[in-house]
Parts: sequence; C-alpha cells; structure tokens
Amino acid sequence: MSLFLVALLPFLGALLPGLMNSAGRQACAGVTGAVTAAALIGLLTNAPAVLSGQVVRAGIDWLPGIGLNVNLMLDPLGFFFACLILGIGLLIIVYARFYLSRDDNMGEFFTYLLLFQGAMVGIVLSDNILMLLIFWELTSLSSFLLIGYWKHLPEGRQGARMALTVTGMGGLALIGGMLILGQAAGSYDLSVILERRDVIQASPLYVPALLLILLGCFTKSAQFPFHFWLPHAMAAPTPVSAYLHSATMVKAGIFLMARLWPVLSGTPEWFVLVTGAGLLTMVLGAVIALFKHDLKALLAFSTVSHLGLITMLLGTGTAFGAMAAVFHILNHATFKAALFMSAGIIDHAAHTRDIRRLGGLRRLMPITFVIATLGALSMAGIPFLNGFLSKEMMLEETLHTTLFGTPWLVPVLAVIGSLFSAAYSFRLIAHTFFGPARDDYPETPHDPGAGMWLPPAILIVPVVAIGVAPFLAEPFVRLVTSAVLGTTAVAPDVHFKIWHGLVPALWMSVAAVTGALVLLALFAPALRLWDAAPRPEAKVIFDRIIAAAVAAARALIQPLHDGAFTRYGAIMVATVTAAGVHAWSTGTVGPAAYDMMPLDAIAIAAWLMLAAATLSLVFLHRNRLLSLILLGIVGLIVSIGFVYFSAPDLALTQFTVEVVTTILMLLALNFLPNTTPVESTVLRRTRDAVVAVAGGLGAMAIAYHYLLRDPVAESISAFHLANSYKGGGGTNVVNVILVDFRGFDTFGEIIVLGIAALLIYALTEALLDGPIRARLLNRKPDQPRAGDIHPLMMVVLTRVIMPVVLMVGFYIFLRGHNDPGGGFIAGLIVSIAVVMQYMASGFSWATARLRYPYHGVIGTGVLVAGLTGMGSWFFGKPFLTSDFAYVRIPPFEKFELATAALFDLGVFLAVVGAVMLSLESFSRLARRAHVPDSEHAMDIDPSRDTGEPTRPAKGV
Repeated sequence: MSLFLVALLPFLGALLPGLMNSAGRQACAGVTGAVTAAALIGLLTNAPAVLSGQVVRAGIDWLPGIGLNVNLMLDPLGFFFACLILGIGLLIIVYARFYLSRDDNMGEFFTYLLLFQGAMVGIVLSDNILMLLIFWELTSLSSFLLIGYWKHLPEGRQGARMALTVTGMGGLALIGGMLILGQAAGSYDLSVILERRDVIQASPLYVPALLLILLGCFTKSAQFPFHFWLPHAMAAPTPVSAYLHSATMVKAGIFLMARLWPVLSGTPEWFVLVTGAGLLTMVLGAVIALFKHDLKALLAFSTVSHLGLITMLLGTGTAFGAMAAVFHILNHATFKAALFMSAGIIDHAAHTRDIRRLGGLRRLMPITFVIATLGALSMAGIPFLNGFLSKEMMLEETLHTTLFGTPWLVPVLAVIGSLFSAAYSFRLIAHTFFGPARDDYPETPHDPGAGMWLPPAILIVPVVAIGVAPFLAEPFVRLVTSAVLGTTAVAPDVHFKIWHGLVPALWMSVAAVTGALVLLALFAPALRLWDAAPRPEAKVIFDRIIAAAVAAARALIQPLHDGAFTRYGAIMVATVTAAGVHAWSTGTVGPAAYDMMPLDAIAIAAWLMLAAATLSLVFLHRNRLLSLILLGIVGLIVSIGFVYFSAPDLALTQFTVEVVTTILMLLALNFLPNTTPVESTVLRRTRDAVVAVAGGLGAMAIAYHYLLRDPVAESISAFHLANSYKGGGGTNVVNVILVDFRGFDTFGEIIVLGIAALLIYALTEALLDGPIRARLLNRKPDQPRAGDIHPLMMVVLTRVIMPVVLMVGFYIFLRGHNDPGGGFIAGLIVSIAVVMQYMASGFSWATARLRYPYHGVIGTGVLVAGLTGMGSWFFGKPFLTSDFAYVRIPPFEKFELATAALFDLGVFLAVVGAVMLSLESFSRLARRAHVPDSEHAMDIDPSRDTGEPTRPAKGV
C-alpha cells in the first residue's frame, strides 16, 4: 500500500465515528478499528522491503521553492514506531469500547483518537522536516482534545491546558531549531540532512539548532524540568493514558532524538545535555513514583523515569547505547500500556485507584492480577521478562560512561534509579493485590469481560516471550538500531541472552532489586520522611510562572491595546515615519534618472477631484452617508487613474469593488446613526493631523524617489512578461499571475474572503438571537417610508438586464486569461446583477427564487480551486501548477483549454458566494428593523396578479 494512503487513512477515517455515533457504541468502535486495522495492514505490506534493508519512499513536490515537499520515508525506525502506533492503537480501541460509559460520546472520542493517530504516523513517516513540524503540532492539538475529553472534570481541563502549554512552547522552539538545521544542511528533506553530519556539526548554527531541537524533544517526552505535565495529563480517560503517555505521544521526542541521532550526536554538547537530562529525569521520576498513592500517578511518574532512561542511553552517543534505547522502547511500550490498562480495569471495577483503599485483589481479580504482576515485574527488571534484558544493557552502558569527569557518577545514579524503579513496581503488586481482602471497597471488585482484559493480555505475550526467548527480538532490534545509527556507526555485534555470567551489570541489578525489597519493607517510615521533607511542587511553580506571565502581559498590553483605533494608527504611522526619516537622513539619494511625465488637463482635473474628495472627507467625515459617497468618489478616481496608466484589469476590479462595497456599506449604515459623535479632544485631533500629514509626506517622498530612479533590484515584471504566454498560456499577464504564478496566494485570499463572509453571517445570527432582536423588532423609522418601496420601473429594468449582465460576466470570465477580466471581476459583476434583484424586488422575492445556498457556493468555489491545484500532483508537478493546450473542434477555430480556467471558476464562485452571503446577512437585519418587504414585494407576471401583494413561499 502507498505510504500516502497509510498516512491519510486515520485522518480520512476520523470522519466516520461521528457519522456512526447514532448507530451505537459498537458501530463507532467498529469503524475506528477497521480504519486502524486497514492502515496497519497497509503498513505491513511494506514489511518485506523494509525488513530486507530497503527504504520505501513516496513524494510529491508541493512548494519546492521553500523546500516544503510532501515526502514520506519508511525505514526500519519509522516502521518500528508506526507498528507501535497502529498496533497498540488497535488494542486501545477495543479496550476503550468496553471502558467508556454509555454517557461518554464515543464518536467524539474516537474522532480525536484517529486524529492523534494520524498525526503520530505522519511524524514517523515524514521525510521533510517542515511536514514533520506540521504533524508535530497536530499531536499537541489532538492530545489536548483527548486529555480534556472529560470536560466536566476540572483536573481534566487543567491537565489538557498544561500539556498544550508545555508541549506547545516546546513545539515553537522545535520549529526554530528545525529551520536552523535545514539552513545549516542546505535542505529540509530528512534523507538529505542525515547525510550531512560533518557539514552540520561544523556549522556555527549547530549549537542553536541543537538547543532548540532538544527543547522540543524534552517538552514532548517529559524530561526534567518539563516532566510535570505528564502526571497531570492522567486526568484523561485510561485508554488515553495507555495510548498517549506510554506508547505514542511521549515517544515522539524520543523518536526525533533517535531520528536525528546520526547528525546531532557525538559532540560534547549533545552528550552533556541529553545524558544529564535523561539521568536526572530517570532518578527523579522513580523517587516520586514510589510515594504516589494513585495507581495512574505512580505509573505516570514511572513513565517519566523510563523516558529518562531511554534519553540517557541515546545521549551516550555509542552504538551500544542506541541499541539498548531501541530495545527498551519496545519493552516499555508493551509492559507500560498493559499496566495502564490494568489500572483502568481496577478503577473500573473497584471505583478507586487509591492504593491505600485497595489490597487483597489477588483472589477477587485473578486475571487482572496475573497481567499487572507480569507487567510490573518486567518494569522492575526481573529475569525472564523483557524489561530485565534492556535494563541489564542500560547498566552495562553506564559502566562505560563518564560524566563531568567522574566515572562512577552515572553507574551510581543508574543503580539508584533502578532501585526506586523496582521498589515502586513491588509496591504496586504488594499493596494492590496482596494482603487480605477488604470489606470497604467503594465497589466490590471483579474481573471484567474479555473486552477489557484481552488487550493488555495480548501485550503481556511479548513481555514474556522476549524475556524467555530474547533471540526473537534480536534481529529486528538490530535492524532498527542500524537505521538509528545511519552511516555513522555499525550496529554492535551483541547477542541478547538471559545469562551473561557474573558481570558487573548483574551485580548492579541484584543490588537494585535487593535495595528495593528493603525499601518496600521500610516504606511506612520512608513515607513519613517524604511527607515531612520540604520539596518544590512543579505544578505550583508552573501556576505561578503562568500567573506572572499573564500579569506582565496585561500590564504591557492594557495601556496600549485599549480599543482606540486612532491610537493604533498613530503609533504605527509615527513609527514607520520615524524609521523612514532616519533612513532618509542617513542614506544617500542619487540624482534622478528619469524626467517627470508631462501633465495634461485630464490628469490635473482628476488629481484636483481626488484631493478635493479626500480633504472633504477629512472635514466632513462625521456625516456617515456623505463620507461613504466621498469614499466612492475617491475609489472611482483611483479607477480612472488605473485606466490612465494602462492597467485595465485593476480598473475593472476597483470599479466593481467600489459598487459592491458601497451597497454593502449602505446596508450597514442603516443600523447606525446619521452622524458620528465627537469623542476626541482638540489636542488628539491635532496630534492625529500631524501624524497623518507626516505619514503622507513620507509616502509621497518615497514614491517620488523610487519612480524617478532606477530600481535597486531587478523587477520581477520582466520574468512575468516573458513567461506569461509560454508558461501560463495567457497573454493577460495580470490574470496569469493570479491564477498561475501566484495561484497559491489567490487560493489563500478566496479562503479568507469566504471566512469573512461566514463571520458576517455568524454575527448576524448572534444579533438576531440575542438582546438586539427585540430592539430591531420594536424599532420605529425616524421618518415615514416611501409607499412604493419597489418601483415598477426598477423592477422591470433589473429583470430585463439581468441576463444581459450575466452574459457580460460570463464573457468577462472567459476572456480573462488573454484580455482584461477573469474570475474575480466576473464574480463581482454577477454579484452586482444579483444585488440589483434584491434592491428592486425585495429580499423575500429574491430569496424565494434562490436555488443554491451561498454557504455552499463559497465552499464549492474553494473546493474547485483546491481540487484543481491537487490535480497537478497526479502529473508529478507542484500544487497549483497549471497546464494548457490548444484544440480544434470543427467548425470552430482553434481555441485554448487551460486548467487555470477551473481555478478561476473557483475564484468566481467564492467571490459571488461571499458577496451575496454578506448582502443576505445585512438584509436579514434590515427586515427585522423595518416592515418585512414581503408585504410590498411585486411580481409582474400577469398570471399571478390577484390584486394582493405577492408573498414568498413558506419557510423562506
């Protein structure tokens, strides 16, 4: 299966659970499981190639100019993590089906889960760091939704906010680091970056890139001092905890460190930062975990500790350390996901996770006891379970690691971390399952059905199988290790065995286990000491930092951001003007290279009208209607200026925009007083006048300077003129730029235009349903309204010229690629034709004959433009690359067919939809403010003339 389909399946499948929600819990879980299983099967179809040492690639050049290509890569490392994401994800889906209550919205939960799953798969398959960053941020957003899924719990909402804050800040640092890394390597493609180790490490950008990338990795993988967010995320449902915080999300930072290991490791900076942070996190997390009474909190801090262990191994920079890290990633994912699900089973059955209220569950819940005990013993590093093997490798690696010039520091701290790790594992078993059964459980516990215990039981199988027969995992771990090492080293010739003899690592392990048993026996006095000891609380520190940051932001923003637009404008114009004066006074201005154009009577007259309208607007702006008329005059004179300077496309656009905006603003003015009140003082008006005059003179000076001198840089216009026809198939350079050379800009603009129209519509809905509704319904006109709201002459005229205007719009649209016109102008012209129907015959009459909703017209336009751009991918070309050809269909002459016409059609539809949706929104407000125009609507069809006013169809 194509890698694109594997990566897209979870995102496409995220649409299904919500649609199946009404069909029941089984249907939601079934479609979610089917999507994940399909993606997993598609991934496994590439297994033969990957396991034979090949790298499967798929790519599309999207925006090659900035290095953003949709490149995917499946090597053993990506395959390993993708199998964990999809394989454990499939088990979590089954588990969640039986764990969540009937009050939980299953469709919403599984939608979030699939979005997160797709983001994680995207991270591990990305071969472009810009694409990887997109997926990275998607994991933060989707995990925020999953952690805060139980919105009714304050701790769930707070945990989600904390996770998003910490990982989001790390994500911003990662963006900067990745951009610097790509700059140092000369490419944003990972496969290229991984081959340029020497170039990157010799670059002065190496250290800044390393610091920022590690900041992103440490926040995502909960390394000290960012470890505190992970335990608070345990307020999420247990399936989320088992999936995000043991097998997937927290492994994202680990994955990225492993992925970039060939180019970033091996330097003193890498060794000290990564090894030091990992070692400290390992010990600190283990110590805190021992004294936690909540099962999920204990497991959360144990996850922090084990993530620190893996980070430390990657930090050593050796091939053996990388192999031990890969092995422990596999082992930790299996036993920790099983343990989290076991904790959820206990909570589900006993209605508590507090170890102090548990105990004696061994006989009441025998299946859960076996699963949890095997998982905890593996976590403790007991022989014949997989956790023992990777822990032994870790201890062996620490014996050869010297930190800060001290050879014993790392081994001693590793033994301490292992001791506490074994201690909290033993406590989990002893205090939860052993001892006498109690009679004060919140609910009498019992083993659940197979739907809940089977998924963790399946995960325990590799825990035992690898522990008993480690050679089963050796070939795959070696293959993945080779992918981590890249070309910088060769995977060590190490054989996984249970018994390596009486080596130092064994004695270190024995010391850790023995010390853990002693510590467990002395747990009660140790707990008293822990409770009495003063220690900083990370959550309290975080809350105080956030509160201080908010207070500082308010102190800075409130004096500036007070809602006064004049202040904003004055600050901006004054700053720009001051910078311009400084540049002008310190720079050099050469002699003029051109003479000024001769002035004729038309130019002088137009300039005088423009100046007069502008000055009149300044002095008469308090009259809103007059201001709008003067603005229209200014716009029309600017249109004439475009014609004067041979820019007919701009003139057409400006003219049609002026007509449409004037109509829309007239409707908006209908709800405002006739005049603007005097709110500013004379001093403020004087200040504004000085700033405005200074800004205007500065703009004039810049224009005068540049128009009379040779440009500093070569203009891009020569390229467009030379390539408009042969590259875009059109002689109208402006239109070719809009739909071809800069089509991506235009695509973004029509999306923004559609969003603006939808916001106007949403605001109207809020006004009609809010307190203003009563004011609109009770409003009385200031003056009597004309009796003839829709004059017969205007009704007849607009209906006659409607097809003519539509034909003109159609003509303007078709000629746009070679002559002045195009989709944007045609859309405005058609909008004017439709607007005239509203003006002449009334809102109800026009709406009653509306066949298509304007929302859909906007969406169709954006969709058509987007699909046109994506169509180029099928021909191996970048997004929105247009193509054209000339065809002859007898008896017609040869004519051009261009894909840009389809894109322009999308622009046309988006413009028409946006303009008409805005008009409809204002008109709906107007209908509530005055007598409904349906009472005065006019129809000139004699067959329908009954002597009574025509009313719209019911429901319109």
